Amino acid sequence: MTAVAYKSDIEDSFYVANLDRLYMMHLRWVTNLPRVRPFFAVKCNNTPAVLKMLRALGTGFDCASKNEIKLILSLGGTPDDIIYAHTIKPLSHIKYAYAHGINRMTFDNEEELVKISLNHPNVKLVLRISVDDSKSMLRLNTKFGASLESVGKLLKRAKELGVDVIGVSFHVGSGCTDSAAFKQAIADARYAFDIGSLMGFQMNLLDIGGGFSGSDSFKVTFEEFSEVINAALNDFFPPESGVRVIAEPGRYYAESVFTLAVNVIAKKVMTDGEENSTKRKMIYYINEGLHSSMNFIVSDPCASKVNPYPHKPVGRSEQRYMTALWGPTCDGQDKLKDTYHLPELHIGDWLLIDNIGAYSITLSSDFNGFERADVYSAVTAETYILKLLHAKLR
Repeated sequence: MTAVAYKSDIEDSFYVANLDRLYMMHLRWVTNLPRVRPFFAVKCNNTPAVLKMLRALGTGFDCASKNEIKLILSLGGTPDDIIYAHTIKPLSHIKYAYAHGINRMTFDNEEELVKISLNHPNVKLVLRISVDDSKSMLRLNTKFGASLESVGKLLKRAKELGVDVIGVSFHVGSGCTDSAAFKQAIADARYAFDIGSLMGFQMNLLDIGGGFSGSDSFKVTFEEFSEVINAALNDFFPPESGVRVIAEPGRYYAESVFTLAVNVIAKKVMTDGEENSTKRKMIYYINEGLHSSMNFIVSDPCASKVNPYPHKPVGRSEQRYMTALWGPTCDGQDKLKDTYHLPELHIGDWLLIDNIGAYSITLSSDFNGFERADVYSAVTAETYILKLLHAKLR
């Protein structure tokens, strides 16, 4: 077999963030859910360029920790742009939120309610209720959310503590496959709202959480979700109610915005004894794996499938081989693909992976000392000008 000269010393993996796509996803949101202000889930993707653009477009941010709050404030976000939407909060994080004017936060149990009341005198609480998430790929309500039966007791305790409760939140689970889940959850929120109002709370905020896919190939389209949500809001929280509605989308915005470029750093050829056999199995080692940008393969059942493809054009007649793709670490489980078909690649070649913006960067580690991939943002002049215009008109 002829030796192949390595093409370049440049081999580090990298992301490209298509900010035009991000802008398009935002326009799609405001067109289909005009009453619902998105609060982007920072946990999904914390790339500064993405967060800056979303802020310019007028979104808020769902933060789950002190460091996420700190990041948004460092990028010019204001306390009004943030909801601290984690029902379990370390004491120091509550104190940080208080010190920086972050007043809106969620709770779902009495112990958390007491802890918050003792450390954040200006808090405006949102009660997270448990809803049916049986039609979602990643269920959350076994861990978070107060049962409807406990709502009255929790709100009574909040009254005793002198804590202000301003609304209700829920999450139907990630990768929701049935839009009717939102209709029932909004009806449940109405029930909790009515209890709060009867107790004298000024209930004015509804948070419908996340669960929206950013992939065009997902089972339920965003437009289908929007139709059900809009109808349910009109039934249970009509515009004249004065209730402000927000949501916590993450993957909806980030997933399709990012493409990852990975480099073939090593190669093995498995044959049946004949060097030129078409039955060869190709084994490639790339510089991203389960401990880095593709951790979500094992931790996120809602993620898009990882289907790497060569960055260079491939002819239809070019021979494809059974291929296995492995990550770069010493972990024997760090395998990405096993029965995949690709044309023959060489050390130094590049593969591209689309739809990889959700829970990739934020879950990545530097295990074995392999560096995290850099991010390069791309945007057309037209979109950039529109973004600036949008920011000025806010």
